[in-house]
Amino acid sequence: MEQQFVDRMLALVRARLEADDLKGAIALIEALRPPDQADVFGDLQPKQQEVLLSRLQVSDAADILEELEDEDAAELAGRLEMDALATILDEMEPDEAADLLGDLPPEQARIALEGMAEADEVRPLLKHPDESAGGLMTPELVTLRRWMTAEEAIAHIRSLAPDSETVYYVFVIDDDERLCGVVSLRQLIVADPTARIEEIMDPEVIRVHVDTDQEECARLMARYDLLALPVVDDDDHLVGLITVDDLVDVLEDEATEDIQRLGGAEPLDRPYLSTGVLTVAWKRIRWLLLLFVTETLTGTVLRHFKHELDTIVALAFFVPLLIGTGGNAGSQTTSTIIRALALREVDFRDFFRVVWHEIRAGVLLGVVMGAIAFGRALTWGTGTTMALAVSLSILVIVVWANGVGSVLPLLAAKLRIDPTVISGPFMSTLVDATGLFIYFTIAKLVLRI
Repeated sequence: MEQQFVDRMLALVRARLEADDLKGAIALIEALRPPDQADVFGDLQPKQQEVLLSRLQVSDAADILEELEDEDAAELAGRLEMDALATILDEMEPDEAADLLGDLPPEQARIALEGMAEADEVRPLLKHPDESAGGLMTPELVTLRRWMTAEEAIAHIRSLAPDSETVYYVFVIDDDERLCGVVSLRQLIVADPTARIEEIMDPEVIRVHVDTDQEECARLMARYDLLALPVVDDDDHLVGLITVDDLVDVLEDEATEDIQRLGGAEPLDRPYLSTGVLTVAWKRIRWLLLLFVTETLTGTVLRHFKHELDTIVALAFFVPLLIGTGGNAGSQTTSTIIRALALREVDFRDFFRVVWHEIRAGVLLGVVMGAIAFGRALTWGTGTTMALAVSLSILVIVVWANGVGSVLPLLAAKLRIDPTVISGPFMSTLVDATGLFIYFTIAKLVLRI
């Protein structure tokens, strides 16, 4: 429904532009909500974007740059006059402005920053990586002093709240600007007006350091149902705040990255249709080449057992069945363990428990799959001995795939490698080659060839 609406508005804006009705196109865009503005704006021609952005209200231009994908926003901002860009940056949230400046060429970023009226709010954020708490936070927040009364605190919030991103929680600092407590707006409203903040605040505040990775910040906010997460420096000074809307963006980015890596490709930096064919191919070719080289192990195994294949041709009938089952079992295990690692349900200390857990699951799965494979082999007229070899191979391959599928993500996490990198196609390719070796070895023993 939303996409149909955006498509309809895009057609109307294009029609206005083709009729040289610039005011009509601007009116249509300004009537939309920021996410819809960005969707419509992102599908316009670059020249149309430049003309419109310079004539939109500054607040609307800021909203559009905040909502666009980072690379698209940086590309558009880089084509603007630096004075116009500085004005728009002043209207943006400080953390969003810092992200955009960080994506611009250094010289353009320097000129735009010098032209900003509120550059002092943005400069501290530029010192931190984009994917850290410091790069994610906003410095605009309301703070209270512990010696204030509830009545004084409410008056203080009333005077500053319009400039703050959130006042669901209000954080308390001491005379040295150190974080010492948190109080909710509800607590302030129902408290005795003469009660001091230090009497009603919660001194046990969940906080993160400016260098904390954004994924850890998102995990903490999700785990403890936080609407805001305070960020502190080395001396425990409160320097910023991460809000729940930032959390949604982080979770979306991390999930997108993991899903693309699960498919055996490097994550795309911008939306799919905005990514050039050469970039898409480059993101995929490295993993495809690695998987191609790994897949040659399968051919090596087949050549090694050429005599057995020539002796009993029926052995080849079950190769796709066996390697497909092993790859599927391994991928199931890997994705389960990766998810458990992401949710902190397991870590490397649980190595042996996890492996033992998966081996037992593999035995149960292997017995069921082996029994079905035994019956299927008999229906193909291969004989009882051949059916036994196939069923035993299925059992061992599934157990092996579950074991490998549990070990690799844990080892990757221990070595600080993204576990999704070794999942999906890589797991299937590895189990293909080793599964064939297991199959032919068991067949050779059972069939005495």
